[in-house]
Amino acid sequence: MLKIAHDPEEKFGRLPLVYWSGQGAASVYEADTDAVLMERTDSRRNLFHMAMTGSDVDVTRIICRTVARLHAPRAGPIPSDLVPLDRWFNSLEAAAPVQGGLFARALDAAKTLFADPEPPVVLHGDVHHANILDFGDRGWLAIDPKRVVGDRGYDYANLFCNPELPVVTAPGRLQRHLPVVAAETGLAPRRILLWVLAYAGLSAAWFIEDGDDLGVESDLTMARIAIAELNR
Repeated sequence: MLKIAHDPEEKFGRLPLVYWSGQGAASVYEADTDAVLMERTDSRRNLFHMAMTGSDVDVTRIICRTVARLHAPRAGPIPSDLVPLDRWFNSLEAAAPVQGGLFARALDAAKTLFADPEPPVVLHGDVHHANILDFGDRGWLAIDPKRVVGDRGYDYANLFCNPELPVVTAPGRLQRHLPVVAAETGLAPRRILLWVLAYAGLSAAWFIEDGDDLGVESDLTMARIAIAELNR
């Protein structure tokens, strides 16, 4: 398929795809600053439907394993035009002093993580159920990355905020998925929870910028759930 980027930020999504070279992500055949000619799939299997029809935990495992392939070491250098993860949190940095409360708690979590980072990797930056697709014999592969580099834990946080609010806020859902993500990634459960809190605050800050009050409240609900589990 040919993807032509109109949004300035989307134009940089080609950089991680080229870097990953078809390992864990759709292959890129040709690319320039505005367009990417890339591998496509016609499969009707999708992770959102699977998660909503009884396979939510299995879907989390699939996503974790796909993301782990993206984070695997590569021989080539990391692209220079990627945004460091701490700068990716600029919107939360701006929102926290104004909004206080959960935004401040989320920023504190982010700063705790930035103070003790894992070695940086090229991140997907937007891991959710619609960005991991079934490519048949090639398995589940990622599409539509952002241009972020940093601690790998960030890429797993959005799993806890998807596929949709009634699912992610259901009693016990976080507690069921947390040990799965910990086992698949080797990350400590507390560290995963800090990333969930930090990400929820960042996403809420983005929704404030977009004027989306419903999105803000959805993310703050997830932040409350993460804090409650951190306090157990």
